[in-house]
Amino acid sequence: MSLINKMLQDLDARGSQGGDAAPSDVRPVGRGERAVPAPLVMGALAGVLILSVGGVYGWRVLHQPTVAPVALVTPATPIQQAVINAPQPLPEVAQAPQVAAVATAPPAQPKPALPVEPAPAEPPRERVAAAQVEKPALQARRARTVASGEAIAPQAGRQAAGGQGAEGVYRRSLASLQDGRVSDAVAQLEQALALDPRHEAARQTLVGIQIEQGRTVEAMRLLQAGLALDARQPAMAMLLARMQIDGGASGVDTLMASLPAAGGNGEYRAFLAGALQRERRHQEAVEQYQAALRSAPDNGVWWMGLGMSLEAEKRLPEALAAFQRARATGNLSPELQGFVERKVGALGG
Repeated sequence: MSLINKMLQDLDARGSQGGDAAPSDVRPVGRGERAVPAPLVMGALAGVLILSVGGVYGWRVLHQPTVAPVALVTPATPIQQAVINAPQPLPEVAQAPQVAAVATAPPAQPKPALPVEPAPAEPPRERVAAAQVEKPALQARRARTVASGEAIAPQAGRQAAGGQGAEGVYRRSLASLQDGRVSDAVAQLEQALALDPRHEAARQTLVGIQIEQGRTVEAMRLLQAGLALDARQPAMAMLLARMQIDGGASGVDTLMASLPAAGGNGEYRAFLAGALQRERRHQEAVEQYQAALRSAPDNGVWWMGLGMSLEAEKRLPEALAAFQRARATGNLSPELQGFVERKVGALGG
């Protein structure tokens, strides 16, 4: 308001400059006439007031801190959101080395793409450490394999790589038999023997199938081939000898070839004694019966066979004693028991 008062004082000062110095043709304005320019004065005052207010507003605007930085701060929010959301795809990137590490174990070097993320590099380091630990074990196993090469060599056919050896094929043949696929089992057993001709279980199983199918000639050839490779198989020799005897042959040669491997097997020796007895080789039969009875003294049938060979050799007292022992065992069938009774009576017992 000081500015307005000053303007009013200036106007008053200008209006009071009349008096003696004025020209004669100019008459002083009376008091009633000075009230005429009042609207003009008020308009001028209003204009000055508006200009003053505008000047003050303009000065404040010019000297007030700019608001432009506030407007620039507003994009900070999406920028912060972008920074926060940026780590979300990082787990996917971090998983890539893990998959690659599993697919290519052990990794030679860690990937340089993510130096800030040490976590994915730890599993490859653990696998590399495990591989380094396993290397001495593998080397030791290889050394033992090389050292025992001579012992492993004979079984190479049974344990071929990938389970394709004779043993693996033999096991598949057993599964085929359980499923009732006999033809498949026969083919697999033949394959197992082709891989390892010394696979005794495969040979015996195939022989059993052939006997059930009535293919006795093929079964005998298969048994003869097995005994030719290794005669130290008493069970196989007994089976072949039985088939030979049933076919009208002797079977003694087959049994004699595997006799050293039989040892104290009483069943084997008694079976050989019976084959010798059929060939009227009673002295040898007596020896084999006596060897068999040492393993089973209470076998009545063997005592009866011994008595028959002793009787054929004209060793009648020994034959009578053998028949009496057979009768005393009490484990003979009614037919054999009657036969022994008649022999005891005939020999004067």
